[in-house]
Amino acid sequence: MAGKIVSIHSFRGGTGKSNTTANLASQVAMTGKRVGVVDTDIQSPGIHVLFGLDEHKMGKTLNDYLHGKASIREVGYSVGDNKVEGEGRSQLAGKNLFLFPSSIKGKEISQILHEGVDFNKLNEGLQTAITEFNLDYLFIDTHPGLNEETLLSIATSDILIIILRPDNQDLQGTAVTVDVARSLDVPNLFLMVNKALPKYDFAEIKKDIEEQFQAIVTSVLPLSFDMAENASRDLFSLRYPDHEWSKALKNIVPHILNAK
Repeated sequence: MAGKIVSIHSFRGGTGKSNTTANLASQVAMTGKRVGVVDTDIQSPGIHVLFGLDEHKMGKTLNDYLHGKASIREVGYSVGDNKVEGEGRSQLAGKNLFLFPSSIKGKEISQILHEGVDFNKLNEGLQTAITEFNLDYLFIDTHPGLNEETLLSIATSDILIIILRPDNQDLQGTAVTVDVARSLDVPNLFLMVNKALPKYDFAEIKKDIEEQFQAIVTSVLPLSFDMAENASRDLFSLRYPDHEWSKALKNIVPHILNAK
């Protein structure tokens, strides 16, 4: 079985996309799968922070690959082979989880903003990463909104998870993204609601949004002060597996593992 590309997307920023991507990829790796995580939010990268990767020790990045200065093999950082701080992260020791980070250096970000991204080269790198690292799943943390690179990652996805908040602006933007995904024939399209106020009826939210978009809502995750307090210092769902947020996130894993 060829590895599947799982894109995690949101129409607007601030939905918790990177946190969700890092935690979901980690949960799938904990099931014994070989998992890669790519930060294609090259304009504002950050997922490396969640895995405890210090930018000074980052080594080669996706930017180096895109500029022909490194192979995708050199960019891949084995999370399971490196000792990291954090009760949650430390559980990934020995697991097959590989991170393909983007550069956090201002000069390299401005170069990408100025020159743009070579989409064919990026796609080639994703496919090579799946083959060379023998990945079961490659998670892509996308840039919010709809631009060329996002459309490319949606078009190459086997599974697309769109994150939204129960908010009118998010609902409108999600409608656009769902239409685009359907026009690109994404095989598996799922919605995930994040940051729902605990006073709401989550079953009602799930039902309403499924009816509105005619798509499966995998889970409704609560707005959590504990999650905010964690402040990306650890992988929350591994550190606090019995927390409501973590339990809701883990409900998404079977949808990924069982997707055709």
